[in-house]
Amino acid sequence: MATTRSPKTPTPATDDTRIRIGVGGWNFAPWQGTFYPEKWPKRRELEYASRHLTSIEINSTFYGSQKPATFRNWFEETPDDFVFSVKASRYATHRRVLAEAGDSVARFFDSGVLELGKKLGPVNWQFAPTKTFDAEDFEHFLNLLPTTAGGHTIRHALEVRHESFATPDFVALARKYEMAIVLAGDAKFPCIADITAPFVYARLMGTQERYKLGYAPKAMAQWLDRATTFAVGGMPDDLDTVAKAPPKVKHRDVFLYVISGFKERNPAAAMAMIDGLGKR
Repeated sequence: MATTRSPKTPTPATDDTRIRIGVGGWNFAPWQGTFYPEKWPKRRELEYASRHLTSIEINSTFYGSQKPATFRNWFEETPDDFVFSVKASRYATHRRVLAEAGDSVARFFDSGVLELGKKLGPVNWQFAPTKTFDAEDFEHFLNLLPTTAGGHTIRHALEVRHESFATPDFVALARKYEMAIVLAGDAKFPCIADITAPFVYARLMGTQERYKLGYAPKAMAQWLDRATTFAVGGMPDDLDTVAKAPPKVKHRDVFLYVISGFKERNPAAAMAMIDGLGKR
């Protein structure tokens, strides 16, 4: 059975730490009775999830467009201070020549995603594991990504998954455009921990069935330490970087999503991390 918790939205740490933690999506059948209470209505899953997590990465947008009314409903169903990140369309990122993605990028932003308004967090551009780094083509693509749209500032995260991106040239390019390189935690993909934007975007993929909360206590504490260090403007000393670290800043927003691994445990891991932050 799922543990019943207060309907009050959890506080994302403090104004100084600015850490948000969640999962990818909210429709996953095995979460019935493990995350959601038994027989919880499917139509109310987002309502429930958004009151137990502080952010969710929308992944349905990666596979196809949603209607503007759908985004408006998601806005209405979630607490006032909730934030979504959004996976951008694969039609923009899964192509041989990224410089030709302009129409797909425009269609993504015209699809209704801006209806999320103030609840729109970073946009995650996920590339195929086979996509290799081509500096010229990749920069052409970054030039296609708007910094503002519909009166909203747009923050971009780049999820590259080929080892050829683990180079100072790619880090420099991401810094030039102030776009975050997605930190792939506990994954088979390269872990590029370099800070390249005013925020950090981490996707943790290492939950395991044998742990009730997905992660061993030591590993969970380690990720909380890293998230806190990122949030107060530092760089964790237990993560390797490709390039020289940027100067320390006062603070950064941190978006941390527990994704993949043993997916049934991901909400439990995310909630435990939120609780852990509140006890620090």
